[in-house]
Amino acid sequence: MIDLPTLAAALAELGEPPYRAAQAYRALTRDLITDFADVTTLPRTTRAALARRLRPVGLRPAQTLAARRGDAVKTLFAAADGVPLEAVLMRYRERATVCVSTQAGCAVNCAFCASGRLGLRRSLDAAEMVDQVLHFARLLREEGRHITNVVFMGMGEPFLNYEQTLEACRLLNDPVGFALAARAISVSTVGVVPGIDRFAAEPLQLNLAVSLHAATDALRDRLVPLNRRYPLDGIFAACERYVAATRRKVLFEYVVLPGVNDGADQAAALAKRLRRKLCHLNLIAYNETGGPFRRPSAAELAAFKGRLEKTGVSCTLRRSPGATIDAACGQLALRTVEGAPTTPVADGC
Repeated sequence: MIDLPTLAAALAELGEPPYRAAQAYRALTRDLITDFADVTTLPRTTRAALARRLRPVGLRPAQTLAARRGDAVKTLFAAADGVPLEAVLMRYRERATVCVSTQAGCAVNCAFCASGRLGLRRSLDAAEMVDQVLHFARLLREEGRHITNVVFMGMGEPFLNYEQTLEACRLLNDPVGFALAARAISVSTVGVVPGIDRFAAEPLQLNLAVSLHAATDALRDRLVPLNRRYPLDGIFAACERYVAATRRKVLFEYVVLPGVNDGADQAAALAKRLRRKLCHLNLIAYNETGGPFRRPSAAELAAFKGRLEKTGVSCTLRRSPGATIDAACGQLALRTVEGAPTTPVADGC
């Protein structure tokens, strides 16, 4: 993905009038071209000159897996420098959501997450994030469909790559470009408090999600090591400030680990934490990695959800269409780097 200022500068150097940049930008973001030769609104010589200077797509699809029912597709990409990253398309009856990575790997190292096992290779730039979305937009166009939602919930911690993540949001929302509504874009954080406060001040009406996974600091320190830097009291205080500033709901995400974070103590602690307006809890079934955690049964999920609902907590159980295609955060990239197959891990998408 090439932004409008970059296109404008390149075309100006070629002696083209300013309106040519808008034509090229529309071809990238609306017509979804991958080759400047296809920008038929530009003169042929200009197309060739642009192709020598710029690459319309910065990511190369290396591997694609599709769920048997066709409701989820995961693509492993190679960036220009070879680092692996991945994104997932989830098809629903009336929606099509792309889960985007903001980093190649992750430094947060949550106990159940494949991205943490991969480690942080580097942060992605905004163009690489948008390229993930445009890749799936092309796929959906062949089906007569379009992307309705984008969630920054893939590999990496978005608020540890704040500037580029927000620039990607702005590019996706750009009314003369891809033109996705801001309220259709969600950014997830594991609880980086300064990032939440910055996010509350953003003019775009983006959605905030917080990956919780435990309701007490003692347990969350084990599951999410960054909790030692940003404990729960600070995270929830930042969320209160966010709600006060934006009047928008916070979505809390909770990967259910049976026998670890689904006990009566965690349910009671969650009930105490979530007795506030404009918040919702999203329960996610864990998928096994062969490590110390196991996948919850349907009965265990229902029991935990029931305990929470009895206390008045607003919660839903998220359907994870990608469990059969290595669709969890970092899983396919990890398998590629390690050179060995992995089993599904906590489904971040």
